[in-house]
Amino acid sequence: MRHHGPGSARGVRGALDAARPACVLIEGPPEADGLLALAADEEMRPPVALLAHAVDDPGRAAFWPFAEFSPEWVAIRWALSHRATVRFIDLPAAHSLAATATEAADATDPTGGEADEGLRIDPIGELARTAGYDDPERWWEDVIELRGTTAPADPAAPFAAVAEAMGALREAHGDGGHARDLIREAYMRLQLRGARKEFGDSVAVVCGAWHVPALARKTTVGADRALLKGLPKVKTEMTWVPWTHRRLARRSGYGAGIDAPGWYGHLFAAPDRPVERWMTKVAGLLREEDWIVSSAHVIEAVRLAETLATMRGRPLAGLGETTDAVRAVMCDGSDIPLDLVRDRLVVGDVLGEVPADAPAVPLQRDLARLQRGLRLKPEAQERELELDLRKENDAARSRLLHRLRLLGIGWGEPVAGRGSTGTFRESWRLRWEPELHVRVAEAGVWGTTVDSAATAKAEARALEATTLAEVTALAEQCLLAGLGEALTVVMTALADRAALDSDVGHLAQALPALARSLRYGDVRATDTAALGEVAAGLAERICVGLPPACAGLDADAAAEMRGHLDAVHGALGLLPDSTERTDRWTGVLRKLADRDTVPGILRGRAARLLLDEGHLDEDEAARLMGLALSPGTAPADAAAWIEGFVGGAAGGGMILVHDERLLTLVDDWLTGVPGDTFTDVLPLLRRTFSAYEPGVRRTLGELVARGPSATASRPEAGTPGFAASLDEERADGVLPVLHLLLGHDEPEGAAR
Repeated sequence: MRHHGPGSARGVRGALDAARPACVLIEGPPEADGLLALAADEEMRPPVALLAHAVDDPGRAAFWPFAEFSPEWVAIRWALSHRATVRFIDLPAAHSLAATATEAADATDPTGGEADEGLRIDPIGELARTAGYDDPERWWEDVIELRGTTAPADPAAPFAAVAEAMGALREAHGDGGHARDLIREAYMRLQLRGARKEFGDSVAVVCGAWHVPALARKTTVGADRALLKGLPKVKTEMTWVPWTHRRLARRSGYGAGIDAPGWYGHLFAAPDRPVERWMTKVAGLLREEDWIVSSAHVIEAVRLAETLATMRGRPLAGLGETTDAVRAVMCDGSDIPLDLVRDRLVVGDVLGEVPADAPAVPLQRDLARLQRGLRLKPEAQERELELDLRKENDAARSRLLHRLRLLGIGWGEPVAGRGSTGTFRESWRLRWEPELHVRVAEAGVWGTTVDSAATAKAEARALEATTLAEVTALAEQCLLAGLGEALTVVMTALADRAALDSDVGHLAQALPALARSLRYGDVRATDTAALGEVAAGLAERICVGLPPACAGLDADAAAEMRGHLDAVHGALGLLPDSTERTDRWTGVLRKLADRDTVPGILRGRAARLLLDEGHLDEDEAARLMGLALSPGTAPADAAAWIEGFVGGAAGGGMILVHDERLLTLVDDWLTGVPGDTFTDVLPLLRRTFSAYEPGVRRTLGELVARGPSATASRPEAGTPGFAASLDEERADGVLPVLHLLLGHDEPEGAAR
């Protein structure tokens, strides 16, 4: 048979019903024999996979996936329901996982189909070409998968025909480039001999068609054992884990490379009229998404699919015919709804389930317990989760997700929320991938519970950290994850690193994470006094060291320092109010804005920050811009000043829209740049102005096209679209709404 094929699975079931063997041998790792009984458990729902990993190196792992339409799964369930002996007979995972990196890649695919395709033959492709097909998948579907639900007169006939064809291929191509298969087949022959001694001829073997000629070949026990002699071996553990249709559709690792697991599952499960039932599913999905699809659409789509199958000489409408019919009839020729059908139905988001008593590492059991307690069910489909940290259950969910991230288990990723951006809100994007079971097994070396493992790993990282930014980022993670015990160790390391590090860039990188952590402490009820002391010390040292550190920098270093400048400015705004600190930082910015030895991008940025904070009036800003854009300033330095002043920040271009004097200065300078240097500054200017919103760029273009005003200052008539002065009465109109958004009543008689 072929792995993961509904027609093959149906044929295996029919052949087993006819033969009634006392023993069923299946291609798979024999270490899993003790887990086979769980396949009969009511809580076991495919797709699932056997996961094997090396005990001493959990990251060295392999999966053997099974879908509902996998012939191996059908054989396992048949044997268990008929009380027949069932065993796996492939090469043990202990040998596969101990192989070299190249061989280990083979171990992840029990079919032997994951090596260099340029050196290996594709058996199905060879047979398809012999039959005159240019598409191997279509040939296999026509011959095996789409032959309907009616059982053949002789259930074994299709298997005998495929075995004969594979025998011819093996005679012509030998191992076909699958050299490791010779070792696997030697082991399988030994297991087959043992079963025949025990059960006679009442033995059925369910394996890939490629292996059948090798298993039937006459060899000696000594020859087979010689092939297995000296194979490396590691201690392994094995368990069942949930799998997904989406993972089956991948070709990397052992994703099986099934393009349409949802379609195959439908073909296997449909008792009759698979095309009609499929079109009904498609119609239901499109209706849920508000597409207008009637019963007439379904009828016409079925007719068209069957007509296409007849014209193309196919025994039954396949996925190609049904897709073409859906596009033409239900989607009006559009691929947009068709992509939805492919994603939700052709592939699907089915996530399997395994019994709670399946073997698992202690960390996996603790994670499952927390998931049940927090009502946070793993799902294959990506979804967003909004958390309100003022609620106990949501806060516990947040701690769990942050602890898993610290452990390298990426079940959830923080995203920007659609609602409030306050510290009491969090938004996550969740998606459970089967590979996360491997990450859980790897993280198990840190502890038996999520809490203890995250604490141990955080403490180890704190001791291993080599930079101050690493430790401050770790402190932020510990605070978000609620790891108070680890935070003590991290804070000790943070104090040590901060005392020894004198690089202003490193200090500037570290401060934002500390400032954010102080904010989190309020809503998470965490004592952040120690964090506050370290943050205040870093801020003081940055204020002292920043001005000299900004002098004499080249363009790349200045651009990097500009990022540090913005980060520190934002971080200081998050620290507890301190008039002395604010005055000191204002003085630092003033020094940067006035010093000629400071690169233009930093001088311009400092001037803009002073202006935004109200520490620089518009006249002084215009004076500084005039100096920066004077004829004696090199064009490249002037362009850098402009980028620092009006580039990069949100709403940066609006200052030019609202202050025509500044726009006139920029316009006059730009028109006066010599032609031979204009091309040098153009990329910098383009980068600056291209970051503006389209509406801002359009308004600036209109203002420049209108030309300079009649006076040097703001004209009495005002810039088009703007009044000559602030209309306080109209501005006051937003205050009631603002107070409503902030959640408190407007004070009576409050000054506006």
